[in-house]
Amino acid sequence: MADEPQSLVLEHLRAIRGDASSLRDDMRDVKGRLNDIHSAVVGLRRDQVQDAETVAHMAARIDRLRDDVERINRRLDIGDA
Repeated sequence: MADEPQSLVLEHLRAIRGDASSLRDDMRDVKGRLNDIHSAVVGLRRDQVQDAETVAHMAARIDRLRDDVERINRRLDIGDA
């Protein structure tokens, strides 16, 4: 009888150890996938910043072109009809 409770406890401990091992493997997989997602988000942000910089650069160039056209119009004395 004294042997029975001890073996029951050991059985439960072994089951817990197996579950913990399985959870450890699952967490390793989840961490790997989370790192992949993180890398993808960082890449998207980098692309978004580059796109924003490109748009800002293009807007600045358009503004300079507009100023050039206005200056040419003033020199040629061309007004809007």
